[in-house]
Amino acid sequence: MTAGDTSETSEAKVVNGLYIFDIEMRDGKRGQAKGVVVLCDGRIMGGDSYFYYTGSYTFRNGKWRGDMIVNQHTEAIGRTLAFGGREVTCGFSGDYFPGGAEVEGMALVGKTSVTFTARLTLKDAM
Repeated sequence: MTAGDTSETSEAKVVNGLYIFDIEMRDGKRGQAKGVVVLCDGRIMGGDSYFYYTGSYTFRNGKWRGDMIVNQHTEAIGRTLAFGGREVTCGFSGDYFPGGAEVEGMALVGKTSVTFTARLTLKDAM
């Protein structure tokens, strides 16, 4: 890239903002989650009814990847949660596009690997 090349600045970016998400867990443990997440300058912060998520991401050329730590914030009386009572680390990668993103990832829950897919939809840009 030369000093006058602007192709890098015209590349589509992961838009900073508030997203809703829908996660589907497969292999190892089954489950679903819906919630909200804020993506801002490479940081991830969000949660759902029982868990909160923090992490980071990078992006380039329509692809993005990142990692998160998931912690439980509310007791789930009478329910068995796939990540219940554990700090869970997750890694993901996928595609981003105007208005959202899709990812595939893996979470390590104790000694069990759980794969997941997620779709994020931008609700409010910052």
